[in-house]
Amino acid sequence: MSENTKANAPKCTMTQRIDYGLDGPPFIRAIVLIGGGLVAAGMLLYFMLSAAQPALATIVLVIGVVSGLPLLLSSVIMVRSSRLGKLKQSEKLIDLVGLRGDEIVLDVGCGRGLLLIAAAKRLPRGKAVGIDVWSARDLSDNRPEAPLANAAAEGVAERVEVKTGDMRQMPFPDATFDVAVASMAIHNIPTAAGRAQAIREIARVLKPGGRVALQDFMATHEYANTLRQLGWQRVERSGRSLALWPPVRIVTGKKP
Repeated sequence: MSENTKANAPKCTMTQRIDYGLDGPPFIRAIVLIGGGLVAAGMLLYFMLSAAQPALATIVLVIGVVSGLPLLLSSVIMVRSSRLGKLKQSEKLIDLVGLRGDEIVLDVGCGRGLLLIAAAKRLPRGKAVGIDVWSARDLSDNRPEAPLANAAAEGVAERVEVKTGDMRQMPFPDATFDVAVASMAIHNIPTAAGRAQAIREIARVLKPGGRVALQDFMATHEYANTLRQLGWQRVERSGRSLALWPPVRIVTGKKP
């Protein structure tokens, strides 16, 4: 597979289906199994004990239901967040960078292309470039062909490009991009030092005056602090938004 793939796929047909994937599928699967198991165990033990020890049976049932139902509810909320919430939130995030329409935009950890395509729709004279390591653990069916297929289905294939690479060492020259965005991606780097390196790389590949909008549910204070240490201007960290689950914050700033 080529590292650098341009979205010159055919135009959208009636059979093409837009799918931006399910976030954190192994985690959702695990909490469904654990939550369902706790509820089922509580109910099973209740029926087994109810004749001989009704009080104990009731306690066991309550424990099982109280322990398991919140996990099942969380899984439902996370699926809804992946299927609906992140679509609305992506538009809000792109609004924050104030695109004119002629910029080159980088989507860091682009996955199946949600932000990438949202940006491309607003770039009639520009281009949106996505980079990812394509981890299916973090996003269902995450592979380079997925954002390209979605871009074709959304009618912006000619303005979208994807590349395979690690956000801590991106294969782009200095000062390549006008804007960088990221959503629920940088936290997947397991160490604070690694996340700081990713922020420094984002800063490196942006032009002077370049802008960022970085959305995540954790470590956003680290992103803001690193940008401030680099001397960035107007660095802000939003309050939590419940549009996604877990709730997210957005860090914005401007390169001097």
